[in-house]
Amino acid sequence: MSSQDVLKDASTLASYNVLLQVMFRVLTFLLNAFTLRFVSKELIGVVNVRLTLLYSTLVFLSREAFRRACLSRGSGANHSWRQVINLLWLTLPLGVLWAALLTCVWLWLLEAPDPQTIPFYGPAVVLFAFAGVQELLAEPLWVLAQAHMFVRLKVAAESLAMIAKCSLTVVLVVTSREWGLYIFSAAHLVYTGVLVLCYAVYFLRFLGSKEATKKGFPLQSVGDLLPHKTDGKPLVDWTLARLTWSFFKQSFLKQILTEGERYVMTFLNVLSFGDQGVYDIVNNLGSMVARFIFLPIEESFYIFFGKVLERGRDAKSQKQEDVTIATEVLECLLKLVLVIGLIITVFGYAYSHLALDIYGGSLLSSGAGPSLLRCYSCYVLLLAVNGVTECFVFAAMSQEEVDKYNLVMLALSVSFLLLSYMLTWWAGGIGFILANCLNMGLRISHSLLYIHRYFQSTPWKPLRGLLPSPFLLLALAVSGVITAVSEGFFCCDDGWLLRLVHICVGAVCLLCVLVTVLLTETRLIQFVRTRLLPQYRKKHT
Repeated sequence: MSSQDVLKDASTLASYNVLLQVMFRVLTFLLNAFTLRFVSKELIGVVNVRLTLLYSTLVFLSREAFRRACLSRGSGANHSWRQVINLLWLTLPLGVLWAALLTCVWLWLLEAPDPQTIPFYGPAVVLFAFAGVQELLAEPLWVLAQAHMFVRLKVAAESLAMIAKCSLTVVLVVTSREWGLYIFSAAHLVYTGVLVLCYAVYFLRFLGSKEATKKGFPLQSVGDLLPHKTDGKPLVDWTLARLTWSFFKQSFLKQILTEGERYVMTFLNVLSFGDQGVYDIVNNLGSMVARFIFLPIEESFYIFFGKVLERGRDAKSQKQEDVTIATEVLECLLKLVLVIGLIITVFGYAYSHLALDIYGGSLLSSGAGPSLLRCYSCYVLLLAVNGVTECFVFAAMSQEEVDKYNLVMLALSVSFLLLSYMLTWWAGGIGFILANCLNMGLRISHSLLYIHRYFQSTPWKPLRGLLPSPFLLLALAVSGVITAVSEGFFCCDDGWLLRLVHICVGAVCLLCVLVTVLLTETRLIQFVRTRLLPQYRKKHT
């Protein structure tokens, strides 16, 4: 497959992933707004912080390293797919081990919630851990689908799973509120079960079909999906296994950085369950754009960079056509996420109070909620840049460089935990965001230095993508001042009429900013039209 073909597939995957994440975030957004009216913020804190942390830790540590290694260039070409499948099935016993360990920690080492206020905590821990192990059953199928760009499969599977989860949650919250944590445990089990079922049904129908033969799919039967030894070859490819081990050490540290505030809240008890619930709601609201735009772009273009670039080789020693395409894509991606991040930062300041008041009423808009969301708007900008820079760096690093970077991640993890603990005692929930900002800035600095060195001896300068147009910066600055003044005059205690005036002021300013982007960032617009929006890309090709 040529670099252009890989880019087209990765762009299509990113587009579908963005649409998928938009749907997920909207459904979750509406679901949280609905459940806020029926359950306590303490229950939301236990579910969204403690139990979700158990599930995400189990799943991430069990599969992330395998995904990164098996989706790197060569895992389907220089390695036997049967060996790759054998390696991927190790995620299941690893997941069982993590489930047993984490369940013991969550049940016996952590402070349990008051059973009168939040009943059924013990069974909920076991059920969330079981849901994580259940999802790992689909891991070999997920990697196969990603490696062969089965983008519609992922969209269909995750859409059906999320719809099933949300539907069951709404029904149980309305009809059986006394079940408490059982409601969310059952909904999560349904989500992972539907996900596994969709992947299993698809591959049962696909393997051995004419479509599979036409595409040259490397596996022919259902038996090929199960672990078994290939004649004349070891059970797994040890080069790939060593790379997986390197990524595993890195993923452990990355999980601490990604979920650091939840670990601090869970293990150090710096916030009550109610405060954890409010912080998590604000955090989810603030990260909506980051999750449904930046994360799909990072995941999809990591696959692109991993397939186009050869790991561990500098830019001069690779195919120049591949490096040229990778450079152009990296520069445009940096510009794209920078522009989106700047818009969120500027408009997030003046509209945080209004957003929280509409979403959760005085429960969220009073107290520290608006300040939390304003700080998070600034953090989103750093999150956007870091996602793109790290997806390139992780795709280009050699195994030795990955091992060295693990030491950097270790230092960042320790510093983040210390900063989170100290800043939280000083500034409450805002301390978590400040600690995240500081650590994200250090990660970005490391990635920028690596990219600069990678292209230093070449004519390509992809980091120019971090330099927006001066006219765009001026438009953003003026919009920030106007919307801040508008908030002071019109928002948010004098009725809906003045709120609508404030919203209209922001809409006009946003329109002016977008027009400025269209007029000044023409190369970026061309990239978005031809690479990220499928309907425009089809016309172009």
